[in-house]
Amino acid sequence: MALARAYAVGLVGLAGHVVEVEAHIGPGLPGFTLIGLPDAVLYEARDRVRAAVINSCLSWPDRRMTVSLSPASLHKRGSSFDLAVACAVLGAGGAVPRAALADLVLVGELGLDGRVRPVRGVLPAVLAAVRAGMKRFAVPAANRAEAELVPDAEVLAVRGLAELVGLLGGEVPDDEALDLEPEPDPVLGPDAPTQSGSADYPLDLADVCGQLPARRALEVSGAGGHHLYLQGPPGAGKTMLAERLPGILPPLDLDAALEVTSIHSVAGMLPADRPLLTRPPFCNPHHTASVGAIVGGGSTTIRPGAVSLAHHGVLFLDEAPEFRAGVLDGLRQPMESGEVVIARAQAVARFPARFQLVMAANPCPCGLGDSADELCGCPAMARRRYLARLSGPLLDRVDLRLTVARPSRADLVTVGTGESSQAVAERVALARDRAARRLAGTPWRVNADLPGRELRGRFAPQPGSTTSVERAMSRGQLSARGLARVLRVAWTIADLNGAPRPGLAEVDLALKLRSDGHLGAVV
Repeated sequence: MALARAYAVGLVGLAGHVVEVEAHIGPGLPGFTLIGLPDAVLYEARDRVRAAVINSCLSWPDRRMTVSLSPASLHKRGSSFDLAVACAVLGAGGAVPRAALADLVLVGELGLDGRVRPVRGVLPAVLAAVRAGMKRFAVPAANRAEAELVPDAEVLAVRGLAELVGLLGGEVPDDEALDLEPEPDPVLGPDAPTQSGSADYPLDLADVCGQLPARRALEVSGAGGHHLYLQGPPGAGKTMLAERLPGILPPLDLDAALEVTSIHSVAGMLPADRPLLTRPPFCNPHHTASVGAIVGGGSTTIRPGAVSLAHHGVLFLDEAPEFRAGVLDGLRQPMESGEVVIARAQAVARFPARFQLVMAANPCPCGLGDSADELCGCPAMARRRYLARLSGPLLDRVDLRLTVARPSRADLVTVGTGESSQAVAERVALARDRAARRLAGTPWRVNADLPGRELRGRFAPQPGSTTSVERAMSRGQLSARGLARVLRVAWTIADLNGAPRPGLAEVDLALKLRSDGHLGAVV
């Protein structure tokens, strides 16, 4: 009888758990038993592993084999366990030195020809294993750059099972003997979506014609991390403004970059040419998206949704009233908590979801409700019903609301004369730096994170500056949540103006940006 063990990582959301893979070879009829709560994909590993071992010209033990995945109470999912299962079996059969597997974490899917295929979630898997005390990793060659992002991780990148066995045995395999032709990467291939908001981001604010109030609101949104709602007729520039918000946001710090990259890795959306995402992401789902696509979910493997893919970035909902009511209301909880908790019968997954929400909407179904030179044919009831699709509790969580009019002829002939994204980004970075110094030593990063109790205490505005918001509250036009959001925006305006604390002018402007015109009675 022989026993060998290897190590793999099981992921539930972004949380990883080191899994001990034990292989036992004993007397009895030839067979292969896999235990430890594997899912259907992992259960099929027994057939993939056997074919991969044989086609790699390695000896398959023709005896009774039992492979156990521990802890046995944890559900294991996916094909990333293939490499660990194969090495544990080969170790029990004597083809791999057991000592070489003692502290090695193996992550990868096996092809029938012995090729080690790339998998999703390598970065969070390596991060979790390093936190658990593991240092050595064997990963697919296509995932090498992703795994090497983790400090203190010793990464061994392999293309095939025979190559790995040779390396573990101290041999240097011949590239020609491997007979492995390069193939397109199905997970991190060249067609993977690229990230918005890079230094060479092609969308510039200078392309926007006029819209000075909207540009100012966009700057305030970027400086403080505030949610933004733009309402106006088609052609006013709402989408153009939203798409240019990532271009004025500062780059991500290392911790945030690793977190964002981990989410995209789990989702299988990590660009092959950019293993570390250092710019804020931009996610703009279509209005036909389901709740699962926006919030995240899945029946077997839980995947992150758009709110998590936009973590530390921008989630843009164009034609927001066209989204389903359940999808829009599903945004309310992550907007407050900054995370999504997806509960299933077999697992509970947590994904971070601290994003900036930008919504754009027409004033009515025909889109001409706010036009000065065209008549709107929508009945008043149809207009109210259309905008009522954006519920009061959702809008109450939006800091900035603005009516955007169509640009004038004068604005159209002066296109390209406005400030560039680079100029605005410099002011945004300076404002965020002021906020970061003020919030140093606290768990908050931007003004939008400040809780209400702090805005009434050490981060209160200047005395006598809240007269307008007090009047709005007394008339029932401002909720308690709305008051906190007005004060957060006031702090951002103060940071942009270089003021040490918000005064009457900053608070009044913050209230105006929240209650612009006729967007709603309750602000």
